[in-house]
Amino acid sequence: MQIILNGKPCQFDDVITVQDLLKELDLQGRLAVEINHEIIPRSHFPSRRINPGDNIEIVHAIGGG
Repeated sequence: MQIILNGKPCQFDDVITVQDLLKELDLQGRLAVEINHEIIPRSHFPSRRINPGDNIEIVHAIGGG
């Protein structure tokens, strides 16, 4: 499946949900995920399906002062 990830085309074979994508990318911690300009709540990561052509942005939440 081809998606746009942080502005770049990417190909994935076994990615079905946001949780699968994060596991494939070996990302963890405080993350914000947006799909097609919609912020996805963390509680929806296991069930929110990713579709071919989705535009996905992933950012690390960093605290500071």
